[in-house]
Amino acid sequence: MKQAKALTITYLTPVSFASLNGSDKEADNISSIKKIAMGIDQYPYVSSQAIRRALRNQLAVLGWTLSEGAAATIKKGAATTQQDPDNYIDDDLFGYMGTESATESAKGKATRRTSVVRVSPLIALTPYQGDLDFGTNYMGAKAGGDPNIFETEIHSGLYRGTILIELDRIGCGDGFEKDLAPEERANRVKALLAALKNLWASGRQSRFLADISPKFVAAAMLKAKNPIFLESVRVEGDSTINAAMIQETLSDYHEEIAASVIGIRTGAFNGDIADAVTIGDAFATMASWVDEYYG
Repeated sequence: MKQAKALTITYLTPVSFASLNGSDKEADNISSIKKIAMGIDQYPYVSSQAIRRALRNQLAVLGWTLSEGAAATIKKGAATTQQDPDNYIDDDLFGYMGTESATESAKGKATRRTSVVRVSPLIALTPYQGDLDFGTNYMGAKAGGDPNIFETEIHSGLYRGTILIELDRIGCGDGFEKDLAPEERANRVKALLAALKNLWASGRQSRFLADISPKFVAAAMLKAKNPIFLESVRVEGDSTINAAMIQETLSDYHEEIAASVIGIRTGAFNGDIADAVTIGDAFATMASWVDEYYG
């Protein structure tokens, strides 16, 4: 386990009715969702920046203090964080970029920590069918104004996402004067796992409450940094996970894999996968790997 460099997790979540991530309006009265074209179809997705925000939000819910809201120190500079990974888990996990103004005695400089948590968009595996939710501003009409008719794009389907955690960079490197204690490094990774297990979209939840927490996970501790399951978790039309592709992936990378686990929510998919455990047990297994790695 000590030879591992990364933990990769690919997950699936079925969504029955949602409008997960807004896009630019395609018409004045239609709120669009983000979509990518593949062939003749369009597939909704939740952007990687939205997933990172959702993970951050859950870290805060779990009791971690976040590094937020530092104004730029140069003209036209972008706002950044406190840039203090020693004290803030999100600066450690998600990185930052900032600038410092020049002074009479020193040139201006940039400070940067590259994210150690790599995140893919959460992409639908089923295409957008053109469904719209119709609504009106009833309060406006009651007051004698325009009823303000509007529509919102909605989607029902299965979504797939992946994260890769560079374990050897947690709690050390850019931004640190010295490495964090192994126990603290482990706690930060386990907090991220808890945030992923309880993943919840932060946008459009007032009217379109959705659960995007994983109902299937394929995870591995790797001696190389490679999201091996990202394109190897496929689902057939009858909601059957392609177990043969997953097993072939495990076989192809057996030399790089230090440990692996498959977790699945009972009844969420058809078919059986050998040695699969519950979602809770899968995340508990990953947490035990983390303890062993940093122990």
